[in-house]
Amino acid sequence: MAEDLSAEIGPDRSLLLVDDDESFVKRLAKAMEKRGFIPETAETVAEGKAIAQSRPPAFAVVDLRLEDGNGLDVVEALRERRPDCRIVVLTGYGAIATAVAAVKIGATDYLAKPADANEVTNALLARGDLLPSPPENPMSADRVRWEHIQRVYEMCDRNVSETARRLNMHRRTLQRILAKRSPK
Repeated sequence: MAEDLSAEIGPDRSLLLVDDDESFVKRLAKAMEKRGFIPETAETVAEGKAIAQSRPPAFAVVDLRLEDGNGLDVVEALRERRPDCRIVVLTGYGAIATAVAAVKIGATDYLAKPADANEVTNALLARGDLLPSPPENPMSADRVRWEHIQRVYEMCDRNVSETARRLNMHRRTLQRILAKRSPK
């Protein structure tokens, strides 16, 4: 059972969750509510920006890739309306460049999916110059490679030949990798 962290959260417990994965955002909202937050959800950049404009929350968790655009647009809108908002950016496509961009425009932290409610809570409530602790079970090198290949494959609109060219890889080798299950 999740513990109520209301005292640690502070008087304003408002939390905006922006993610286009409906089941994930509902589960996360329920879990964060049990921890003492008052969550509000949005599934698009437009919804997230509207909430940021009308009632900016104290905390936010924003997915980087949404169906109608980039979650960093929501982060910018939140920063404009509420500079003290603690924002965590979530993504299934972890990359150093996007992590740097997210932090530069005001994200407090950057977590790769799948992140659980405890990781999200720890990132939202981390204070001062304390570095977050390393993950208990980080992705394997094979998994990181596979994630990178998948990201490039999606960027190329699932075109194997273009993906192979960009990755400087033989097309048949890439086809074999894509046919396999993802590594743990």
